Amino acid sequence: MPELTDGVGGRRAAPAPPPKPTSRVRMSAAQRREQLIATGRQLFAERGFDATSIEEVAARAKVSKPVVYEHFGGKEGLYAVVVDREVRALLDRITTALTAGHPRELLEQAAMALLGYIEEETSGFRVLIRESPVMSATGNFSSVMNDVAHQVEHILGAEFKSRGYDPKLAELYSQALVGMVALTGSWWLEVRKPRKETVAAHLVNLAWNGLSHLEAKPTLITARRR
Repeated sequence: MPELTDGVGGRRAAPAPPPKPTSRVRMSAAQRREQLIATGRQLFAERGFDATSIEEVAARAKVSKPVVYEHFGGKEGLYAVVVDREVRALLDRITTALTAGHPRELLEQAAMALLGYIEEETSGFRVLIRESPVMSATGNFSSVMNDVAHQVEHILGAEFKSRGYDPKLAELYSQALVGMVALTGSWWLEVRKPRKETVAAHLVNLAWNGLSHLEAKPTLITARRR
C-alpha cells in the first residue's frame, strides 16, 4: 500500500473509515401506539384539539400519517384515547385518596388529590380543561368533576341526615364544593403559588368554616398529625 504524505514530505494519517450505519430499533405495535398517545397528549395539551393536526402528530413521532390512522383511525380516535386515560387517572387518584372518616379530612384529601394531579400531570390536566369536540362531551374535565361531585354527594347526604339537614340539598352542596376546588385548581395551574398544601388548606378553610369564621392561618388536619 503506498505511503500517504502531506505533499511536503511528511506523513499524514490514513483517513478514518466511514462510520457503520446504525440500524433503527423497530418498535412493536404496542410500543408505537404508546408513543403516539404520548405525542398526542403533549400536542393536545399545547394546542388543543382543533389546532392539532395528524400531520403534526406524525411529524413529532417521526412516522408517516398512515401509521397514525392505522392505530387510531384519525385525530378524533387518538384524542378519545388520550382523554379517556386522563379521566381514569384523575378519578382513580381522587377515589384512592378518599380514605378518611371525617368530612373535613375527606375534603382535604380531595383537594390535595386534584392539586397533586395538576402538579404532576400538567399536560393531562391541560388536555382535560381545554375545549373539546362534541364527540367527547362525556369525557372532559366537567364530566370528571361531576363524577367526583356524585361521590361527595353521598358523603354529604349521610352527614346532612345525621345533623338534621335536608339530605336533598347534598347534591347542590357537592357541586358547589367540587366546583370551587376545580376552578381554583385551574387558576393554580398557571400561578403555582402558594404551594399546594397552602392552597388546599385555604380551600377547606372557606368550605368548612365559611366567610364568617375563617381561620387566619389554616392548616391541614392531616399535616398537624405528622
